[in-house]
Amino acid sequence: MLQIDTWKRVLIWLVVAFGIVFAAPNLFYDRVERHNDAATAIEREGETEERTAALGAWPSWLPSTIINLGLDLRGGAHLLAEVQVEDVYDARLEALWPEVRDTLRPLRDSVGTIRLQDGTPGELRVTLGNPDGMGQALSAVRELAQPVASVASAGASDIEVSGEGDTLVVRLSEAEQRATDDRTLRQALEIIRRRIDEVGTREPTIQRQGEDRILIQVPGIGSAAELKDIIGTTAQLTFQPVVGRGVAESTDPGIGNEVVPALDDEGVFYELERAPVVTGEELVDAQPAFDQNGNPAVNFRFNAQGARAFGEYTAENIGNPFAIVLDNEVISAPVIQSHIPGGSGIITGQFTVEESTQLAVLLRAGALPAGLTFLEERTIGPELGQDSIEAGQIATMVAFALVLVFMFACYGLFGLFANIALIINVALLFGILSVIGATLTLPGIAGIVLTVGMAVDANVLIFERIREELKTARGPARAIERGYEKALSAIVDANITTIITAIILFAMGSGPVRGFALTLGFGIITSVFTAIFVTRLFVTMWFERTRPKTITV
Repeated sequence: MLQIDTWKRVLIWLVVAFGIVFAAPNLFYDRVERHNDAATAIEREGETEERTAALGAWPSWLPSTIINLGLDLRGGAHLLAEVQVEDVYDARLEALWPEVRDTLRPLRDSVGTIRLQDGTPGELRVTLGNPDGMGQALSAVRELAQPVASVASAGASDIEVSGEGDTLVVRLSEAEQRATDDRTLRQALEIIRRRIDEVGTREPTIQRQGEDRILIQVPGIGSAAELKDIIGTTAQLTFQPVVGRGVAESTDPGIGNEVVPALDDEGVFYELERAPVVTGEELVDAQPAFDQNGNPAVNFRFNAQGARAFGEYTAENIGNPFAIVLDNEVISAPVIQSHIPGGSGIITGQFTVEESTQLAVLLRAGALPAGLTFLEERTIGPELGQDSIEAGQIATMVAFALVLVFMFACYGLFGLFANIALIINVALLFGILSVIGATLTLPGIAGIVLTVGMAVDANVLIFERIREELKTARGPARAIERGYEKALSAIVDANITTIITAIILFAMGSGPVRGFALTLGFGIITSVFTAIFVTRLFVTMWFERTRPKTITV
């Protein structure tokens, strides 16, 4: 008998209502977007009259989730950056020098004087006063080697130690370089993502390309230059001992030292020890603040390891200056007045409020492990994005209209039921995409157009099967019921293969391909639901009300 249980009817109507309610905010996109932006700004920076007015653009009791528009629809910035992984090799070897020095000091009777050589990229070269002690030196330094932190290079050592005459040479092993490259790219990806998220942009695309490149696409941002300002600064913060201060750049800072310019005093240079006391990697928090004179500053706090190192250094160097260095510029060089045990402090300088806020964002997001070289940069204007939206809308409406006309012309009243279900199908699809925060791109619109075309396939199978059953079944009710039953296997088989294809595209593809796969996959799910349940509910309600003796499909 053609019937649907009450609880099933209620459940179907609840799902339909869900789709309509959560898809509705997309019809008022600008208003809802202003409301969401104002809510975020109030949460982060406080309430103002303008933000309160924007917050009222959309009722707070209604859903405010909308589909994010991709770069090709909204406009924005596109960057292709190359990570200078070689910088990390040199930094690793520089950080290794204090350990090598401390290891060789007890062997001075055998190796003689120890002197660090400068100017050899990718190598740490140490000259020994007595070459006869090279064997002991090599054995001692090789004990500093650690296993490579990579499953692919299990058992390999991170450094290679060799001797060249009176010079001990330390290099990173090939296995360690590969592991370092991978870690550097992963860290850079995460830090870039955090920096972009900090400024509140929507749904950026940040992907690794090849061995040392990163693709960055951010919708809604003004220009590629603005995006570079956010992510291009490495924000490498170090606290280094001060050796001296002068008004001219020294050509010979001495072994293990470097000359760094002052940020605020033009022509002033500091001679610093190259090995830092603490680095920005030990930072756990940084917030914009004001110093005791009311000038903008940045409060910072170290983790336990950084706090311990910072506390020990300040306890042993009271009365001596130390430099706070950001991206190879001394932003402050205060004198240590007392022991600082808490691992927290304040960075002062000639900042504006915006500069202190931006510095806090960069430090909180973390330091990029290496510099970036921008190989490609492109700005997509909002006008081009608007043209794409209009073209996509026209394509969708034309496809939608043709499908509606075809279904009604071929199947009459049953085609009308299918058309109503098709509208509900699109609402469900937009509702799901809004709830999960999906990003809609031009290929995504193509997926929606394809979904509209495929949405009626299941109904065509059902209606054609009902036509066949009308020739043999006992009465129209039995024909409709058997039509749905016998068409179900074909519908499931056909759509499962399409969903598998969408899953593979989403897993293996990137960017626009994933956008197409997402809309196609969810479109198949909503299409099957509306064909099997919604149209059947419409047909059942119509049949219960009219009780026709014969039907025409």
